[in-house]
Amino acid sequence: MRRYTRRQTLKTLGGAAAAAMVPTSLLTAARAFAEESPWKPEDGASIRLLRWKRFVASEEEATLALLDAFSKATGVKIRVDSEGFEDLRPKAAVAASIGSGPDIIWTIHADPHLYPDAMLDLTDVADHLGGKYGGWYPIAETYSIRKGQWIALPFCFSGNFLNYRVSQVEKAGFSKFPENTDDFLALMTELNKAGTPGGFALGNASGDGNCWAHWVLWSHGGKMVDDNDNLVLNSPETVAGLEYVAKLGKTFIPGVASWLDGHNNKAFLQGACSVTNNGISIYAAAVREGMKEISEDMDHAYWPTGPAGEPTEFHVQFPMTVYNHTKYPNACKALLAWLMEAEQYNAFMQGSVGYLSHSLKAFDDHPVWTEDPKRAVFKDTVPRSRTFAHSGSLGYAAASAFADFIVVNMVAEAALGTKTPEEAAADAHKRAERYYKI
Repeated sequence: MRRYTRRQTLKTLGGAAAAAMVPTSLLTAARAFAEESPWKPEDGASIRLLRWKRFVASEEEATLALLDAFSKATGVKIRVDSEGFEDLRPKAAVAASIGSGPDIIWTIHADPHLYPDAMLDLTDVADHLGGKYGGWYPIAETYSIRKGQWIALPFCFSGNFLNYRVSQVEKAGFSKFPENTDDFLALMTELNKAGTPGGFALGNASGDGNCWAHWVLWSHGGKMVDDNDNLVLNSPETVAGLEYVAKLGKTFIPGVASWLDGHNNKAFLQGACSVTNNGISIYAAAVREGMKEISEDMDHAYWPTGPAGEPTEFHVQFPMTVYNHTKYPNACKALLAWLMEAEQYNAFMQGSVGYLSHSLKAFDDHPVWTEDPKRAVFKDTVPRSRTFAHSGSLGYAAASAFADFIVVNMVAEAALGTKTPEEAAADAHKRAERYYKI
């Protein structure tokens, strides 16, 4: 028997093993779904699902329970592999290129737009769920549709907001978290003076680094392209954002130049960092581990508004996609539909404790958003988010430029002082030209 490490494989589901793990009520629901579903799994179907490595343990537990139930009710065996973002994305691209590997990938951002022809058409599943649950948020549709076809299912988003230590912000002279960029810079300056600095990822981080770097750009009116997909990155507005981050970077905790997703979590939980951007996973970990000194003294806030005069937030999307090379398309579609039906999705949301947000409007009033006031801002993740292609179209060029970390590296260069704001903007513009042909 082949063996898998914890990093490579979470669990292979099916048969007697699944039966032992599934609550009776969930198994009953799965059997009822299997009877009514318009997608009947192929005989002998098995599915390999590749996903990002979890950040909240209870989310993983809830997801595995739902997969277990589906597997037992339908007889479809499911293997779940888990990888960190920076390993997941190239493996997903390789599978698309060679036409072999996972059947389903639970991936990040708009990566399916990098290899759209390798994706199975999920329009029937999307229409079924959207019609049943109040419709999809517009940004979810934008991320998922290419040339009128759903190449991905916008399973969920992850809010990426400000995480901060309440007592340290108050000691810095602020009764509440700043709502504009000038006051935010003032707060970060005072926190650094007090020996309790904040910090943000400046490495090529798919989640946290991208989210805050795009906020820097957009908050000052800069953007990669205009409404007609003309490249406009090297602009006075972009330079203004980089001049701002050059000042902000001087307040950061040492070491952020190499931070990827996860480094800021560790720094915050160790008490070394007083402000950072993240999902709710820092708070969830502190609560789960009984770290009351952290959990009771932290909260979350929206991103401050800059000279652009409106919210300019970028949050993470986690789409589910099915590869065209799968031998079991009906089984894959049935599984995705099962996961997003109300009872299952409600359980998934509860297990995610606010880390993952809904993309179907019917789940706006889920109790996960009200049972803990420190989760409140995360309810607004999807309606407040822009796509990284703002304000142009989301397609191959935008996805390619994004995957190349052009905005992240530009912001890092200005924040670390390795280039002047003018140099960083000009060089980033040149890098983007290879994707946006002029």
